[in-house]
Amino acid sequence: MFRARRCPPARRCLGLLLLLLPMLAMHGACAAEGVLKIGSKRFTESYILGEVLAQSAAPHAKVEYRQGLGNTAIVYAALQAGSIDLYPEYTGTIALEILKRGGPMSLAEMDAALAKQGLGVAVPLGFNNSYALALRGIDAVGLKVTRLSDLAAPATQVRGLRFGLSHEFLGRADGWPGLAQTYQLPQQPVSLDHGLAYEALAKRQVDVIDIYSTDAKIERLGLAVLTDDRGYFPRYEAVILYRRDVPRRFPQAWAALRVLEGRIGERDMIAMNAQAELEGKSFHKIAGEFLGGKAQGGKAQGGGKGGGLWARLFDEHLWLLTRQHMFLVLASLLAACAVGIPLGVLAERAPTLRGPVMTAVGVLQTIPSLALLAMLIPLLGAIGTGPALVALFVYALLPIVRNTATGLMEVPPGLRDAAKALGMSGRDTLLHVELPLAAPVILAGVKTAAVMSVGTATIAAFIGAGGYGERIATGLALNDNDLLLAGAIPAALLAIFTQWGFDAAERRLVRSRNLG
Repeated sequence: MFRARRCPPARRCLGLLLLLLPMLAMHGACAAEGVLKIGSKRFTESYILGEVLAQSAAPHAKVEYRQGLGNTAIVYAALQAGSIDLYPEYTGTIALEILKRGGPMSLAEMDAALAKQGLGVAVPLGFNNSYALALRGIDAVGLKVTRLSDLAAPATQVRGLRFGLSHEFLGRADGWPGLAQTYQLPQQPVSLDHGLAYEALAKRQVDVIDIYSTDAKIERLGLAVLTDDRGYFPRYEAVILYRRDVPRRFPQAWAALRVLEGRIGERDMIAMNAQAELEGKSFHKIAGEFLGGKAQGGKAQGGGKGGGLWARLFDEHLWLLTRQHMFLVLASLLAACAVGIPLGVLAERAPTLRGPVMTAVGVLQTIPSLALLAMLIPLLGAIGTGPALVALFVYALLPIVRNTATGLMEVPPGLRDAAKALGMSGRDTLLHVELPLAAPVILAGVKTAAVMSVGTATIAAFIGAGGYGERIATGLALNDNDLLLAGAIPAALLAIFTQWGFDAAERRLVRSRNLG
């Protein structure tokens, strides 16, 4: 005998989301006005310089250090949005990539141009870290390649060199496109993460890579750095790019940062990079030792190889990263349920809208995750938890909407007719008959979205949202396999536990329905 049961999953999801909104606001809110927010990019030197800046300012202000915020586009968007107050940058990048100027610019000219955006550049740190191309020393000798112009030689062996260039270098205004045009280079490069490039070169998987002139592994691997004989690359003096109001808001901290002017020489920077990449010291400790005393401020995630995988896996940051990761997954999943289930109902109820709804959520899921995060920063005016939650919400929609519509379409028409004969309204039929019967299929969609979100949430670290991706991003920057695994293993285990939990819920739901 048919018996209607109350099981309104859409209403419950919406209620949970409303209860969660205050927590979301607190978790994703911008830091207090009195906090100096410092950022850095996702490569070794930027991690270290960010720590140097943070520890220099820490005795004079409350400092929040957001490390490893992806490439120039992401960290610069964060600066413009006010999500960070300053970060270490390079003059060549500012002139060509940010200001889009073709010729050389003085520091004063850059500062004047940036002032229109409420930004400024100051405090030359004392070293130049130029882009360059390098290949194995033995190959350079054998092929008689010492200059960039030699790469355009007609010899088959030279033209057959395999280029593995970083993603950012391939797209920068001062990167590969202009370099290839200037030197008429015929080679077709493949993209390669900068942190993996040296290992790929050592294993002869590629022959030529882009490097920073202060990289620590150049000498160790016996690489030949090719001379820029046509002067394509500008100078990349390390400086501080900051919001114009920082000196007013944090006068003592700014004075401490000004003391760093000219203090970091090229050999100093190479030595600090070597301590991170070759000796396994943490970024925090390296910066503290350079500054000549005990490290200041909160210790950032990542860096340091001591103790092996087990120690890296169960270090003092594990519980914090776990909380951050689970929050991202849970909050975005609840929001996706609150929106996706009603959308699925709409798609089932209105056949004319089914195609557009499914197409829209399908297209949203095809947007590359990093591209979506980069677009969300200027749209939301923030980095961190907010954009990460929006991105995860978008990616979770498709399986929930699709399974909700599918589950409702599989409800036997006779049961709908029976509910109507009993005098139930359309709303009551949906809430007390159709959704309970479709619940196993809907739950399967939610499970798929949850498992996907656990993996996708690792990308959130690239915009400072935390989670296990912090370890993965730093491990990539350092080519540190133990640190990579220390982030990947907990993420994989969380995905497995999530699937087990939903499987158990599905079995319980089926048993409950059979007993009912």
